[in-house]
Amino acid sequence: MIPGSAVYHVVEAMAPLYTAAVLGYASVRWLKAFSDEQCAGINHFVALYAVPVLIFHMVSTNNPYHMNERLIAADTLQKVVILLVLMAWGLWNHFRSRRSGGDGKAAARASPLKWVVTTFSMATLPNTIIMGVPLLDGMYGDVSGGLMKQIVVLQFCIWYNVVIFLYEFMAARDGSAKISPESPLATEATVSENCASHHEVAVNIEITEVAAAASSTPRDRSVADGTMSVAKELSGSVTTEEVMDAPLPTTAQQVPSVMHVVWMAGKKLLKIPNTYASFLGLIWSLVAFKAGIKMPKIVDDSLFTIYTTAVGLSMFASGTFIARQSRFVPCGYTIASLSMVVKFLIGPVIMLLASLTIGLHGTLLRIAVVQAALPLAVTSFVYAEEYKVHADIMSTGVILGIFISLPVTIVYYILMGL
Repeated sequence: MIPGSAVYHVVEAMAPLYTAAVLGYASVRWLKAFSDEQCAGINHFVALYAVPVLIFHMVSTNNPYHMNERLIAADTLQKVVILLVLMAWGLWNHFRSRRSGGDGKAAARASPLKWVVTTFSMATLPNTIIMGVPLLDGMYGDVSGGLMKQIVVLQFCIWYNVVIFLYEFMAARDGSAKISPESPLATEATVSENCASHHEVAVNIEITEVAAAASSTPRDRSVADGTMSVAKELSGSVTTEEVMDAPLPTTAQQVPSVMHVVWMAGKKLLKIPNTYASFLGLIWSLVAFKAGIKMPKIVDDSLFTIYTTAVGLSMFASGTFIARQSRFVPCGYTIASLSMVVKFLIGPVIMLLASLTIGLHGTLLRIAVVQAALPLAVTSFVYAEEYKVHADIMSTGVILGIFISLPVTIVYYILMGL
């Protein structure tokens, strides 16, 4: 049976996470310390700087020459199987929608790709380092710590990039927010300016048309004078909210081809910090562990200053997100329950089947299954919020998942020991 000291160490790891989340919640809900724009800025900093530096640190400090191939193969098989099943479901659903007679834009809006990436993240991206290391160390000893790091390195190098590519694919198709050095707030400001410019042009056109009418009968001139006075007042007193609500002229746009969208998403993926961080970290680890060199202390300490903020600020951002919603479980209890089933039942069961297929047994098999039952990684919420894709589900998965993860993993520990 798992010793009480191991449970205490897990609680020690959980408490700081909830401290950051509660502080973020209180700062927005009760103290009103942050606006929506400032909350978005915090999340953007985490996505653009803190998480990429954390990725580089984790990858660069992992020895790529001493990795457990069978554990990696089992973890990869689990994720590939889940992704292929979800993509097959998504394509079937998409073509069924097209056959029902919907147009291209309606089909794009109704695309199940959002559910594919959300379900994949929920089922396959556990909180391996923060929660997994202390919990599995208590269950299976110090050997589990190194194995957990190997799994998270693989996630950073491959699977988070797959998730971000899917996000970028949707962003390129729909024109939604993307991770880039340009803040999404700046993009919104540009849209507002364009809308205001359009409104001003429309008012000027109306004034011109009324002025032309003023050259007719005296009665027309009287009506025109009154209308021009109202139009001038409108042109000077319009608010940003009214501008954003004003309908814009629509033009026929050709829906881009799938290959064009894939090309755009691929180019974007090669430019974001996460991709650079994972591959630079991999290159450094290959060189450093082969030649026996270490990172200079001045560089290591500089990176430490940034990457230590990643987890705390991610939980803080999750707390601010929940505080801005109308209810504590923003996605609803039904969706929250289904997400917990995906996280704590479907993911671990498929990992068990994948591990048995690869030939894992003994302690290695138990570690593989129990780590799959860990709660959702905090970083997954950061990406979901950045791309505005089911952030309510991901925040619930992080907060609620950490609450129930301890009893769930203990149940799996007991079952795997039978």
